[in-house]
Amino acid sequence: VLADIKKKGVLVVGSKADYRPFGYLDPAGKIVGLEPDLAADLAKRLGVKLELVPVVASNRIQFLQQGKIDIMIATTSDTPERRKIVDFIDPNYYASGTNVLAKKGAVASWAALKGKKVCLIQGAFYNKELQEKYGVEGVAFPGTAEAYAALKNGSCVGFAYDDTALAGEMLKPEWAGYEVPLDSILVTPWGMAVKQGEKGLADFVAKTSVAWHKSGFIQSLEKKW
Repeated sequence: VLADIKKKGVLVVGSKADYRPFGYLDPAGKIVGLEPDLAADLAKRLGVKLELVPVVASNRIQFLQQGKIDIMIATTSDTPERRKIVDFIDPNYYASGTNVLAKKGAVASWAALKGKKVCLIQGAFYNKELQEKYGVEGVAFPGTAEAYAALKNGSCVGFAYDDTALAGEMLKPEWAGYEVPLDSILVTPWGMAVKQGEKGLADFVAKTSVAWHKSGFIQSLEKKW
């Protein structure tokens, strides 16, 4: 894959387009955010153009396996199960936990969600634990837009999602009457990933990730976004 990227002069990266501020659409319809900036730096180091492909939780790994993208940088939690099917890059570059967005005063504790309808995203790794350990009645949606709409219309008491995304969403005035009230659970590192066996590409991305940590590049993007 690394040879192909250099040959065609384009790096294709799978990125979120609905996850402010890590990957979302600007008013012109372009994917922007912290992760697209990471992807742009990879392309710059390779001396190639960058093509961003929008992905969601339910298709991002399949896109990587099918060769539709070269690298996945898409708010992806690095779990042992996922390491069996794609090659995650060490070191990881970020992390997130799971929290709940709800109307102010509606949710006091994780235990209080037992038996309650909670909006979820299809394919999220924490859905199983929320339903089995915390007893939530999950209502799963393919994308965040549907989940946020369901929360607003009262279909769910809360929307369980990555705390990083909820923090970004809370920057919008429309959520003034809502809160993220609980302590985050299931804090998990995020990893970039390549197709299994692509050692050349994996080594290049790993060296770049080390350089990002050493230089403070990721922190500078946090401040930017």
